[in-house]
Amino acid sequence: MTRIAGLAGNRGRNLLHIDDLEPGGAELAVVLATAPDAPVLDAAAERGIPTEVVPLGDDESRRDHERRVLDALADHEFDLVCLDGYMRILSDTFLDETPTTLNVHPSLLPSFPGMDAWGDALDAGVKTVGCTVHVVTDATDEDGDVVESEVDGGPIVTQEPVPVYEGDDRESLKERVLYEGEFTAYPRAVKWFAEGRATVDCESNTVSVEGDEGGPLPARRVVTEDRHADLRYGENPHQDAALYADYTCEEPSVVHADQLNEGAKALSYNNYNDADGALNLVKEFDEPAAAVIKHTNPAGCATADTLAEAYSDALSTDAKSAYGGIVALNRECDAETAELINDSFKEVVVAPGYTDDALATLTEKKNLRVLDLGCEPAALRERSEPMTSKDLVGGTLVQERDLAEVTRRDLEVVTEREPTDEEIETMLFAWKVQKHVKSNGIVFATDTETVGLGVGQVSRVDAVEIAAMKADRDAEGKSAEGAVMGSDAFFPFPDAVEKAAEAGIEAVIQPGGSKRDDQVIEACDELGMAMVMTGQRCFRHD
Repeated sequence: MTRIAGLAGNRGRNLLHIDDLEPGGAELAVVLATAPDAPVLDAAAERGIPTEVVPLGDDESRRDHERRVLDALADHEFDLVCLDGYMRILSDTFLDETPTTLNVHPSLLPSFPGMDAWGDALDAGVKTVGCTVHVVTDATDEDGDVVESEVDGGPIVTQEPVPVYEGDDRESLKERVLYEGEFTAYPRAVKWFAEGRATVDCESNTVSVEGDEGGPLPARRVVTEDRHADLRYGENPHQDAALYADYTCEEPSVVHADQLNEGAKALSYNNYNDADGALNLVKEFDEPAAAVIKHTNPAGCATADTLAEAYSDALSTDAKSAYGGIVALNRECDAETAELINDSFKEVVVAPGYTDDALATLTEKKNLRVLDLGCEPAALRERSEPMTSKDLVGGTLVQERDLAEVTRRDLEVVTEREPTDEEIETMLFAWKVQKHVKSNGIVFATDTETVGLGVGQVSRVDAVEIAAMKADRDAEGKSAEGAVMGSDAFFPFPDAVEKAAEAGIEAVIQPGGSKRDDQVIEACDELGMAMVMTGQRCFRHD
């Protein structure tokens, strides 16, 4: 347990916030102030935290006052000192007798040291300010007089940026630096010291923190994005929403695509989300590919010799569910494909380009948003963004994107019957689609087109039954008879492959790894099915 001696000047909001969070198990052992009416003293007392008051004496020297502070703290055990608005420059008289002392300054040092960092930042017209947590070092001379050039010059522990907005004044900026900057940075620094991860080297004026290094999953993330668009609403009309853009992104994306039919309404939150999912799916393929997405799940996907054939095959998987969906293409949209898209209501079409005839056809639809990626088709296979993130209440999940590709060499045949070359081709297609189906997810496919999909189920058997039902009821000119089944994770029991066999499935691709793999394989052998395992799953939960 790390115990903190807090030295405060007024309200001590940072100290009380640290006490609330107990970062790394740290807690306030004592709060000391120079003024008996400092609000922090009452707040600390209400929490049961001991308090001390050491007023400034008339004509008392800096060093004499610090000796009295040390006397007041002598009866309290503490491992770290944290300053919060303690308007005293500390000398070696105090610092040499106490553990590491930290302070938070409301600027990104060395910029804007001193008493009015917020006003100085506004006067300078900077667009980003912030705060700095640093180790306090002696900024006095032998007589105890302040050496201004050395104030706030100790080793920097951590910093937190805060944007400056148009219309900000000193008070609004001060409050934002506190709540968005100091409330984040100070507890982080305390946590590092409480966990024994921070090492101070005053000779080199540095602080090193174990594990605080870069790489794709760094200990700290600083994300800067600009508001790109105000959206009409979020997932539902009662939710406000906006789109933020990363202008350093080099990969073709719906965020940076041009909307060609300016008269149509702007994209909604759901449009962007679905269009991103559709585009990521067609990025999987070198061949002409089309995908129709509804609520971020594929309603159908296919590759073919021509784009029009691919779209037609994708749509016929489930034309009913595709109504009001999102279309993504990985080739320049031609007139034939555009005519097919216009045959039923779609919300958005996104492609790397459009012929003049195709664009004329698509813009006949008043509310079909036409997005142009403005790139060559080959650029869709160039992935520059290796990570993805999802905001949670109170944090952010960050992971590598699932860019793994399964090839023939990766497939392990585990059944007595080996799949045919045609079945293997379909398996590899199904696996690429499977990566973009919400878990638990099942894909039925023939050749290189989907036949039926079971998406987002809590039971894998249910997902199989839904895929079979969709293939039987909603697919046009298709059948599960003789098809391949893909599964995003292993089968815990044989029941799912048995249900698939009833629907007509003859070959299966799945990750493997179940305790009952032997039973599942045995069931496939008894049913005359071929099965391969990839050795990797492709869960998709959001």
